[in-house]
Amino acid sequence: MKHLTLPAVAKLNLFLHITDRRPDGYHNLQTLFQLLDVGDELTFTLRQDDEIRLDCNNSELINEQNLVLRAARLLQQYSNCTQGCDIYLDKRLPMGGGLGGGSSDAATTLLGLNKLWQLNLTTDTLAGLGLKLGADIPLFVRGYTAFAEGVGEKLQPLPMAEKVYLVVTPDCHISTAEIFQHPDLTRNTPIISFDQVLTTPWHNDCQPLVEQLYPIVAITLQWLVEYAPCQMTGTGASVFAAFPDQTSAQHALAQLPPSWRGFIAKGVNQSPVWAALADTE
Repeated sequence: MKHLTLPAVAKLNLFLHITDRRPDGYHNLQTLFQLLDVGDELTFTLRQDDEIRLDCNNSELINEQNLVLRAARLLQQYSNCTQGCDIYLDKRLPMGGGLGGGSSDAATTLLGLNKLWQLNLTTDTLAGLGLKLGADIPLFVRGYTAFAEGVGEKLQPLPMAEKVYLVVTPDCHISTAEIFQHPDLTRNTPIISFDQVLTTPWHNDCQPLVEQLYPIVAITLQWLVEYAPCQMTGTGASVFAAFPDQTSAQHALAQLPPSWRGFIAKGVNQSPVWAALADTE
C-alpha cells in the first residue's frame, strides 16, 4: 500500500461540566462526546525517504505547529520508523469551533500512518501518544461516542441515539486556553456517576462565559433556538441543535445568515475512520 485516504470526523460535547481545577493548571471535567459522520479528510502517500511533508487546502495550516505534522513525527520517533510520507489535509471543519477538528486530524494521522508504515501498534499505544499532544485525541483514536472524565482522556463507551444535528459556526474564533484560564469560568459543578449521565440535566459550563465575551455566540444561539433547543459545543464558537429528521434540519439551514457557516451531520457511535481502515484489509 502506497496511498491511504481516511476521514477525520467532528465531535460535539452534548454536555461539558467542569468539576475542579488541578494543581497543574488543567481542569477535571466530565463530558459526553458525540461523534459525527462529517469532518476533514487526509491522504497519506509513502515517500522514498524519511521526510514528512504536509500540504493543505488552507495554506495557513501548513506550519510546524500543525497537530498533523506533530503527530506524524511523534509516531515516527516513537517507532524508530525510517519511512516518510506526504500528507494532504482537506480542511472542511471550521477552526476554533469546538468541534475537535485538529485533534481528529492528529488521531487519523496516528491511525493512518500506523497502517501505512505497517507498525502494528495497539490502539492503547496510539491513544497514549495522542494524549501527549492533546486531551481530545484519544477520543478520536478510539473512535467511539463516550462519556469522558479527567481532562477528557478517561473514556467509557456510551452509545447514543443517532440523531440529526445542525451545527452552526458564527464568524469568530475562540481560544480554548482563554476560556479555561478566565477567572469567571465555573469550576465547581458536582461530579456525576456514569449511571447518572442520561438522567442528569445537561449544560455547558463554558457557555455563559463565552456568550458574555463573544456576543455573536449568544446571537447565534438565539437564532438557532427558534428552530430547536440548542447549546454550544466545547468552548465554542460552534452551536448545535438536534432535529427529528433531515428535512427539518435542512429547513433551518436554508435560513442561515450569510456570514455564518452551517452543516448537517448525523451522530454516530463509531467513527467512520475505523470502517475505512477495515476496507484496506
